[in-house]
Amino acid sequence: MSDELQKLVRQYDQDRYLASLFAPAEKRSHLLALYAFNAEIGRIAAQVTEPQLAEIRLQWWRDTVDGIYHQDAQQHPVAQALAHAIEVGDIPKHALLKLVNAHAFDFYSDAMPSLHDLEGYLGETQSALIQMAAMILDRDAALECAEASGLAGVAYGLVHIINALPRARALKQCFLPADLLAQRQVKPMEVYLPDSEAGVTVVLAELREKARSRLNEARQRAWTINSKVAPAFLHVALTDGYLRQALKRGSAALNAGIDVMQVKKQWALWKAAKSETF
Repeated sequence: MSDELQKLVRQYDQDRYLASLFAPAEKRSHLLALYAFNAEIGRIAAQVTEPQLAEIRLQWWRDTVDGIYHQDAQQHPVAQALAHAIEVGDIPKHALLKLVNAHAFDFYSDAMPSLHDLEGYLGETQSALIQMAAMILDRDAALECAEASGLAGVAYGLVHIINALPRARALKQCFLPADLLAQRQVKPMEVYLPDSEAGVTVVLAELREKARSRLNEARQRAWTINSKVAPAFLHVALTDGYLRQALKRGSAALNAGIDVMQVKKQWALWKAAKSETF
């Protein structure tokens, strides 16, 4: 694993970077390769100003993934490292392509249609990433924890969405579900207006409640998570801290996010790693 890829993950996915430090040394580089790939996809929207240009970059990654499975990986550090991670985890191509395709939503200003759609988006991105990481750690054990991966990914993904609201505003994105906004008489293009604060505050509370519910459901299935694949779930332990910060900030999260101090993250991850849970 090159310093360049480690820096990429540390900068754009600090939570998973910190969690990866608790993974077995022989697996860590492959986890970071997967996370670097995800970081590259996730930052496309911020790198270009036109959706058409973003789609071109996304297509490049689709072609790159396809090339890897035909033993023709691009001479790109992330692609090269990803090829080895795919081999170690026997990761299916369709899972990677679903993740790539889901991020096409990021390039447009259309609102997320519904909470159901948001959970689907997070399932194909956050949840799938946990499951693929588990496959890298132990392919057999990963088969047992697919349901836990799905629930944990949605829980963490929801607080990640709240934390990323300032970025979404800058990129003219709207990940807050349109159906929840409509129930509070808030139009997607008016989310950040002062007059919408009361309605948005309720929507954020509903997202927190859903995140807490999914997290509890995931923890009820923790018995399916073998210790060998526990590092794939470790970053989910940060969900509690994000939820506390989200409750504290309320609608201020629109402009300030809900990020947690790194030292608090490291402490939470250490405790979770010791207990092999999240």
